[in-house]
Amino acid sequence: MVTVINSRIALFLLDMHYPRITFNFNEVKATQAAALLLKRAGGEMKYLGLLKLLYLADRDALKEIERPITGDRYFSLKNGPVLSRVKNLLTDEEVAREYWGTYISDPAAYGVTLKADPGVDELCGMEEDILNATFDEYGHMDRFKLAELTHLICPEWEDPKGSGVGALPISVEDILNAVGKSEEEVDSIREELKAEEILRVIVSDPVSA
Repeated sequence: MVTVINSRIALFLLDMHYPRITFNFNEVKATQAAALLLKRAGGEMKYLGLLKLLYLADRDALKEIERPITGDRYFSLKNGPVLSRVKNLLTDEEVAREYWGTYISDPAAYGVTLKADPGVDELCGMEEDILNATFDEYGHMDRFKLAELTHLICPEWEDPKGSGVGALPISVEDILNAVGKSEEEVDSIREELKAEEILRVIVSDPVSA
């Protein structure tokens, strides 16, 4: 009997030799995280400040539990590091907002407000603790001063000025290294994610015999 591996799995396995660490963006968790911070701020925030708090929380989650809260992609902009999809949700009036838009307003006057409480059922206890600790440490700061601070405390950030582009990608590996993870620890995280993804692909698209 010959086992036939379908093309999706075969292509996936071919790309497994040294993959970049990536996560899948989770709009529900991103919304609940943003809502928690908005509640702590009294129900409204300028989106620059909220974006920085969410980045710092994701960064700390990578340090403490080796997984981000939002699963977003990261970029260096002139005002510091950002979460790409969350930035679009916060600032782009044309972007589709499904779950997010039920609970958080469209952008207006450089800010957003909390429309309703989505709860925190998708966030684990450690993620809630990280978000609250992030707000405790930085939530009082002026948004522009917080943006400047990220230039100093986030060595993974690179000034895109002079690069010819407005944004430079920040890899998860860059963040993990910046928060003190060794190459051995980064490799271990990569291997865990590879195993999880192989299992997910096989379960969702099983081989045929």
